[in-house]
Amino acid sequence: MNFELTDEHKAIKDAAKDFAENEIAPTSVERDIKAVFPFEIIKKLGELGFMGMMVSQDRGGAGMDTVSYVVALEEISKVDASVGVIMSVNNSLVCYGLEEYGSDHIKENYLKPLASGQKLGAFCLSEPEAGSDATAQKSTAELHGDHYILNGMKNFITSGVNADYYVMQAVTDKSKGYKGISTFLVEKAYEGVEVGKKEDKLGIRSSDTCSIGLNNAKVPKENIIGEEGMGFKVAMTTLNGGRIGIAAQALGIAQASLEAAVQYSKERKAFDAPIANLQAIQFKLADMCMNVEAARLLTLQAARKKDNNQNYIREAAQCKLFASEVAVKNALEAIQIHGGYGYVREYLVERFLRDAKITEIYEGTSEIQRLVIAREILK
Repeated sequence: MNFELTDEHKAIKDAAKDFAENEIAPTSVERDIKAVFPFEIIKKLGELGFMGMMVSQDRGGAGMDTVSYVVALEEISKVDASVGVIMSVNNSLVCYGLEEYGSDHIKENYLKPLASGQKLGAFCLSEPEAGSDATAQKSTAELHGDHYILNGMKNFITSGVNADYYVMQAVTDKSKGYKGISTFLVEKAYEGVEVGKKEDKLGIRSSDTCSIGLNNAKVPKENIIGEEGMGFKVAMTTLNGGRIGIAAQALGIAQASLEAAVQYSKERKAFDAPIANLQAIQFKLADMCMNVEAARLLTLQAARKKDNNQNYIREAAQCKLFASEVAVKNALEAIQIHGGYGYVREYLVERFLRDAKITEIYEGTSEIQRLVIAREILK
C-alpha cells in the first residue's frame, strides 16, 4: 500500500495548515480559557469546503476522499482540537450518514446546507444509560399519522448547543431489541427539543457539549434516515468512519506535542547546554516521533481502505485506539520535557493534554476499540 500523498493531498494539507495558523491560532488560547464557540472560524471552514469534504459536489460538498479529510483534519487539530472535533462530527457523523442512508428529501433539504457549511450538525447516540452499550437506547419514537413523537434524553452531544440539526437514534419497536432502533433528522427548532446547559469541560473547551431533551418532539415522517429498524446499523457504520476522524484529531495533538517539545528542548538550557543534548530528552523525542509516525500510517491505512470500499472496521478501530493513546502519551512527555513551564497556560502543552484525553473516550472508548479489533480478528 502506497502511503505517499498525491500533489492534490499535499495542496489540501498546505491549505489547512495555512488556515489553521493564520485564522485559528490567534484566538485559540482565549477561546479555550473562556470556552467560546468558534462561529466565524466554522463559517470560513464551510466556505473552504472543509465541513463537507467527502460529500459529492452535487450534494453541496467538496467531493474529496477520506485521505484528504484526514490530512486536513490533522492540520486543523494540531492548532486547535476543539475546531477539529466540530469539523469531524459534521463530516464523519452527520454528513456521511445522510449521504449514505438519507432519502432525496433528506439530502436536498439537510445534507446540502450541512455540507456547504451553511448549517451545523450534531450526532445524538449517547444517553445517560447508553454509552458504550449503544443498544441500550431508552429514547422512543412513536408514529402518529404523518409525524413521529420523540421522547427521551441524549447526553454528551458535541456541538449540541450550536447545531441546527441533530442525527438522532430512538427506539421505534422495543420488542425487536437493537433491530428496533431507528435514526431521525431532528431540527433544533422543533417544538419539544430542549437544549441542556453547556458542560464545563476539562478539554476541547471551545467546542460545546450538552444534553438534548426530547419532550413530545414532533418530527415529520419523511425525516427518518433509512428505514425503521435500521438505526443501529446507521449508527455503527457512521461511527466506523467517525473513528478515522478522531484518529486524525488525536494525530494532530500528538504532532503538536512533538513539535513543541522539540522546539523547547533546543531553547532550554541546563548544565550549560540545551537539554536537547541530553540523552534522556533525546530518547523521549525519539519515542514521540516514532509513535506519531506509526499513528499516521495506521490512520492513512484506514482512510485508504475506506476510499477503496474495502472493509475498514478493524483498521478504523486500530487507528483510533493507537492515535488517541499516542496523543495522551506525547502530551504527557511534552509537559515533562517542559518541566514546570509545561504546567502553566503560557506554554500550550498543558492544553494538549487536556484536549488529548477525550480522544480515548468519545466515539468508542479504548476498551471498546480493543473489543472491536478482537472481534474482527477472531471471525
